[in-house]
Amino acid sequence: MRANRTFQSAQMLVAALLLIAGSAAWSAEIFSVTNPWVRATVPGQTVAGAYMDISAQAPAALVEVESPVAGKAELHTMSMDGGVMKMRPVVRIALPASQKVSLKPGGFHVMLLDLSRQLKAGERVPLVLTFRTRQGVKSTLKVEAEVRGVTDAHAHH
Repeated sequence: MRANRTFQSAQMLVAALLLIAGSAAWSAEIFSVTNPWVRATVPGQTVAGAYMDISAQAPAALVEVESPVAGKAELHTMSMDGGVMKMRPVVRIALPASQKVSLKPGGFHVMLLDLSRQLKAGERVPLVLTFRTRQGVKSTLKVEAEVRGVTDAHAHH
């Protein structure tokens, strides 16, 4: 009986370690990010928007974004309210199973705040996306977002 419990504990430990070791690969299989880009900034500008298309194989949510170029990153939405465009933070962006969710200007997007430097067209900005499944499992996915100027940004939509 005791040997059986020890064996089960060992199996659970191995499963947990495999889950941790494989979380990046698992994220890449479950979540798909395409067309990630960040709007270029001018000298002294401390905020920028980040945009992308995200798909998930199972229902999940984008719950956090981090980047080494920003002191803070927030998930935001924009909407019209009485003819006035309003931007507000959100705690999560729902990702329905097998549906593309577009983070784009005028809708859901990521705000990179307290930028450490100017973001110039043509460079790449690392982003770390954190997702949470319905079961509460968190996983991260690293992407490189192309910095685009205003004219470049519109050409890709």
